[in-house]
Amino acid sequence: MEERLQKWIARCGISSRRAAEELLRQGRVTLNGRVAGLGESGDPERDTLLVDGRPVAAAPEPVYLMLNKPRGYVTTLSDERGRKTAAELVADCGRRVFPVGRLDKDSEGLLLFTNDGTLAQQLLHPRHQVDKVYQVTVSGALEGAEERLSRMRMLEGEPIQPAQVRRLSQKGETAVLEVIIHQGKNRQIRRMCRQAGLSVLRLRRVQEHTLHLGNLPSGKWRYLTDEELQDLKGSDGVE
Repeated sequence: MEERLQKWIARCGISSRRAAEELLRQGRVTLNGRVAGLGESGDPERDTLLVDGRPVAAAPEPVYLMLNKPRGYVTTLSDERGRKTAAELVADCGRRVFPVGRLDKDSEGLLLFTNDGTLAQQLLHPRHQVDKVYQVTVSGALEGAEERLSRMRMLEGEPIQPAQVRRLSQKGETAVLEVIIHQGKNRQIRRMCRQAGLSVLRLRRVQEHTLHLGNLPSGKWRYLTDEELQDLKGSDGVE
């Protein structure tokens, strides 16, 4: 049965579907000996598909795990500047997995890894409105900070969806805010805080969709439980 090449590549765990589309745009995918284009389809039982000259093998057993990413690690599979990557921390899982979404180098917390490109694409698609919950330690203009952040609709000239914000605690000149967003714009929470007159001292993601970081130690990873995986796939139309 034929399927779109980006779906085929994602299903086999090479990348997310979105990243597979970029591979096609870059001319790095061949189908039966010729460069394939975005939008083409193929039959895994009949056709030969290569990415960067390597055959796309049969889909591996799916793997799902969460990492508590520490500060100082970039969310890429490799880094041309030689920086430490989050992928290095999960390399001992024994499978080639990739991160679903990202956390910037100075942020920490829950980061999902998988080789299931289809699930990754579904979780990242804007229509699913996946909640991402952060605990953000801030200083600066604390008075009314929650209201300024939750009412923000423009971020540096770009429209954004409203965030849900509440204060968890305050000690002296610093406060811990819970910030819930649906979008994943580059460094969104840091930029929002800067626009609201706040300095971010620590940014930690504690929940994504139905997954909770819990007490997983920093720098460690674990497989998702069957119950977590069932909840992740079965809620909000993610299948």
